[in-house]
Amino acid sequence: MIQRNGLRVLSLYEGFFSGGARVLHSTVVTGLHQSGRQQHSVLSLHHEVKRESTLQRMEDDPRYRALRAAGVRVTSLGRSTEVEHDPRGFTDAEMTAAVRQAKAADVVLSLKEQPLRLVNQPAFPRRPVVACLHRSDPEHQGHALDDLISAANLGRLAAVVCCAESTRDAYRTAGVPGELLRVVPNGINLVRFRPAHGARRLALRGALGVAPDDTAVVYAARYDAMKNPELFLRSAREFLDMDASGQVLMCGAGMDGGNPGLADDLTRIFGDRPDLLGRLRLLGVRHDMELLYAAADVVALTSAFGEAAPLCLIEGAMCGAVPVTTPVGDAPSIVAGIGFVTSYEPTDIAATWVEAAARRESLRAARDAARPRFSHVRMIAGYTQVIERARKEAGRLTRV
Repeated sequence: MIQRNGLRVLSLYEGFFSGGARVLHSTVVTGLHQSGRQQHSVLSLHHEVKRESTLQRMEDDPRYRALRAAGVRVTSLGRSTEVEHDPRGFTDAEMTAAVRQAKAADVVLSLKEQPLRLVNQPAFPRRPVVACLHRSDPEHQGHALDDLISAANLGRLAAVVCCAESTRDAYRTAGVPGELLRVVPNGINLVRFRPAHGARRLALRGALGVAPDDTAVVYAARYDAMKNPELFLRSAREFLDMDASGQVLMCGAGMDGGNPGLADDLTRIFGDRPDLLGRLRLLGVRHDMELLYAAADVVALTSAFGEAAPLCLIEGAMCGAVPVTTPVGDAPSIVAGIGFVTSYEPTDIAATWVEAAARRESLRAARDAARPRFSHVRMIAGYTQVIERARKEAGRLTRV
């Protein structure tokens, strides 16, 4: 039986929906809870969220199920983006529920800065708050940056965890006090994300309809301007024209036939080349990314802004795919020595995919050597230090 030291931590989520930040934070919470050193719970502001043309319910989310399976208590305020709410305010019933849970915690974690609008409510108990940031574009976050700075000015913030150097630099420039900012690099479960070789790799490729000699490029992203899906599709057209054995697999929220925006993009970009479009497949939201990456030759990222330490590059590389990225956030340092950085020109990107696939085996030793620096064990240790330090310094906050 796990014995915990009594440190109780409440995480606040905007909601449960597909995205790297939620994957990362849920991995952290699960690891900390199972370590026995802390007792974690999660409060989600929304019960269901519609994003990228997909309505995503909390109970259907694999992060929710993984947290519950680990013994983490998960509840919500019951909000839905399908029902009109005051986006900046909270009802008396919502505040009562939130206050009750916060009073039972010693430290509060905020997944990204959006839930801080709840923390900043006068009725919210005084607890040391650690905001966990996963982007490098504070100016694109609406009111969230104002909420973050307000929390700092109100003395509620004990620390801000940044998943990348680019995140720390961007938020410091935006006005967040530098002494609050701590960098804890992203990590992944290396047992789950590992390469496939020989017959296992062939079987995974066969299950996806990828022949042994095909060149498979995986794009794991939601349908959002930040991810620059149009640039990816224009690059995919060039790639499929260059490589007659090329296959492109697109997955993520909105990467399916039910998204009218994506359908329009495909018509515009591939309308005169249905032969190329036949080698591009839309897989939607997947919960077996480790299998797709292990079957792929290249994992691609074409983002225009906002990225910090993209999990798709780390996960893909640790499964044996070569990461190829545009120069956003900390992505260039993540792929250094194991992948490639491109320009924003589709022809350059496509040619780099071809080169990356050709060098996949020669980069294998470098990928293997890089595995320890991407371990989630290091990441969880970093979060442990920040949380425990926040608790020790909580004497400067007035508890109610």
